[in-house]
This record gives sequence, C-alpha cells and structure tokens, in this order.
Amino acid sequence: MNKIWLILQREFLNRVQKKSFLIATIVLPLIFPAIMAVLVYVKMEQEKNAEKKIIRYIDESGVFIPDTTKYEFIREQRSLADAKTQLEHDDRTYALLHIPEFDVSHPTGFALYTKINPSPNDIGDLKDMMEDRIKELKMQKFNVDRSLLDSLKTNISINTVKLSGGQEESSNAGVLFVVGMVCGILMYMFIFIYGAQIMQGIIEEKTSKVVEVIVSSVRPFQLMLGKIMGLASVGLLQFLIWIILITTLSTVVFSYFGIDAGQHQMMGELSAQQAEAQNQAAMEFYKNWNQIPFTYMITNFLFYFLGGYLLYGALFAAVGSAVDSPAEAQQFMFPITLPMLISYFGLFTFILDDPQGPISVWLSIIPFTSPIAMMGRLAFEVPLWQLLLSQALLIGGFVLTTWIAARIYRIGILMHGTKVNYKVLAKWFMMRG
Repeated sequence: MNKIWLILQREFLNRVQKKSFLIATIVLPLIFPAIMAVLVYVKMEQEKNAEKKIIRYIDESGVFIPDTTKYEFIREQRSLADAKTQLEHDDRTYALLHIPEFDVSHPTGFALYTKINPSPNDIGDLKDMMEDRIKELKMQKFNVDRSLLDSLKTNISINTVKLSGGQEESSNAGVLFVVGMVCGILMYMFIFIYGAQIMQGIIEEKTSKVVEVIVSSVRPFQLMLGKIMGLASVGLLQFLIWIILITTLSTVVFSYFGIDAGQHQMMGELSAQQAEAQNQAAMEFYKNWNQIPFTYMITNFLFYFLGGYLLYGALFAAVGSAVDSPAEAQQFMFPITLPMLISYFGLFTFILDDPQGPISVWLSIIPFTSPIAMMGRLAFEVPLWQLLLSQALLIGGFVLTTWIAARIYRIGILMHGTKVNYKVLAKWFMMRG
C-alpha cells in the first residue's frame, strides 16, 4: 500500500506542479465566459451599426406591404428579367424578391434571387413577413376583425410545484434541464480527458524504458493503480478549484445585478420601470440559482467521477501497456469509448427529454453508461433505490475492469515490438502467474 501511495504522490505532484495545470485550472473557467461575452458584445455592436440590407421586390399581386424594420425595400417597376440582370451588376442590392399573383387559399410561386446564398435568418424573416400578410388577407376575406382575433390570444405561465412529504417546493424545469446537461457534459469531458492522459503517460514510460526500472521495485498492479489514483486526485483538485471559482464569480455577479439597477437609477441613467425590470430579472435568476441542490449534485458528481474514471481509467491503462505508440492504440479506443458516446448522445436524445423513461433509467444504471447518464438525471429527483443500485453496480464495474486491466497490464507493460490484437490481449489475460 505504501508503494501505491508513493506512485500516486509522484503522479499527482508531476502534474500539479506544471504550468499547464495552473493555466487549465484557473484560466479555462474564466476564458470561456469571457469569449462568450466578447462575441455577444461584438454581435450587438455589429447589429447596431450595420446598414439595412436592400431588397428590391416585384409585386405582381399588389398586396405586399413590406416591413422596413430590418430591411430597406425598393419596389421595382421593370420586368423580372431586367431586374435579375440589374441585380447581377448592382453591388448595393442584397436580393430581389418576386411576388406573383397568387390565390390566398393556396399561395405559391414566391422566389428570392440573390448573388450569394442567403442566410436562413433572412429567408425566415421574409417568409414570416409574407405569411403574416397572407393571414391578414384571409381575415379580410372571411370578415374577421384582427383586434378580435388578437384578443382571443392569451399568454399564461405555469408555476411548477413539487410535493414532498406534505411540503410544497417550487421548481424550474428550465434550470433543471441546464444543470443536467452541464453535469453530463462535464462528466464526459473529465472521464475522457483524464483517461486518455493515463494511456499517454503509460505509453511514454514504456517507450522510454523507465517502466522496466520501476517494475523492478513495485508490482505492475501497484504501478497501474497508483497512476490511476494519482490522476484521479489531480482531476478532483481541478474540479474543486473550479467550484470555488464559479461560486465566487456567481456571488460577484449576483451582487452586481442586485446593486447595479439601484445605482443607475440614482444617477438618472435608468427609468423606474427599467430599474424594476432589472431587479426582477436579478431576483428571478437568484431564485432559480438557489433551487439547484448544490451539495447533492457535487457529492454525487465526485462519486460518479471517481467511479467512472476508475472504470475507464483501468481500460485506458491496459491499452497503454499493450501498445508502443498512440497510433497503435487507436484500434482499441473505439470499443472503450463507445459506451461513453452512447450515454453522451443518449443524454440529449432520451435523458433530458424524459429523465424517468425506461431507456434513461437503464442508461443510468448500467456501469459503463451510468456516470454520464445519472448526472443528467440527478437534477430531476432520481428515486433513491435507482441511485443506490447505480452506485453499487458502478463500484462492481470498476472492480471488474481493474481486475481485467491488471491481468493485461502485468504482461503488456514489459512487451516491446509485439503486434497486438484482441487475440493477443485475450492470451495475456489468460496467462497465469
């Protein structure tokens, strides 16, 4: 046990003391929100300063009423053929819209001519504009008053309330959806990234012949387990630092939103209505944030990260010990990562859409898919028996994969220049001693 601890300590310190670890741990949680903020700001500035696109149109129906909010419309008096010819030589005009005479009941024949492929947003805007106009024409045809039709439309909001032990608790499906998605994606990233690091580290030690010196002092199983646990410790440390950073930044953001509106109102920069709207938005955001069961989520995240990492890390270690280069490892990577890919795509296909459905339940119980799938379901109140069964099977799963990997690792770590396939791996697994 002491030798495993020494190897664990070595792996942990070797990675924690690197500058790349500090950069990845501290900068990454800050750089992604910063990039998003810059992109959103640039997009808003671009939309604010951009000139309206010029669209020329030929209206043979005589009923088109253009909406000039986003585009500048110019009506063409020339023929369609001449207008298309002119469009090819006009650098200022974005598109030519042709509106033929049409039957209101079955409108067809509309066409948009451009010199470049138009964006889906532009096509959608013009389509919505025409549909709204045709809707008005239909209402006129059937003598329907638009104000009466608008008055029939009603918007409602549904407050979701969870009943538990005779108590009522408010919930927000949107917040739960985001929490489940983020947790599932993070679990996939952590397991894949740190598992691949195990394989890469073992390949480097094997090719440099360092491992031959190490195994003269420790058993191969101790070496494999120490490396796996060492990298797991690095991952946990990184995750805990991220939690602290995110919590601190969230507190600062909440404080800003809570105080900012009042300060701006005192300075005369915001009206009372605008300040009230900002305060309500901040309160709603803070309320939704408080609904997230952080202790419950973080505790289970740590368990499933360790369980999933040990399960897959052992398999990555076995592959790393069997090959001499990352290129040779590719043939063994797909079977290992396939369950992770299934659970990752299942997260969006089944789990977030129906977290209590049978496929979602099975994905969260099977050990090879449970780390990602269960993290996607946790925010939606998983029954206790399912959670305990999933955790028990995950423990059994990583014990099994560690045992299988150790039998391959003890032979493969000392083999060089051997052409490895699944038949060879099976032979190493069956060897005694």
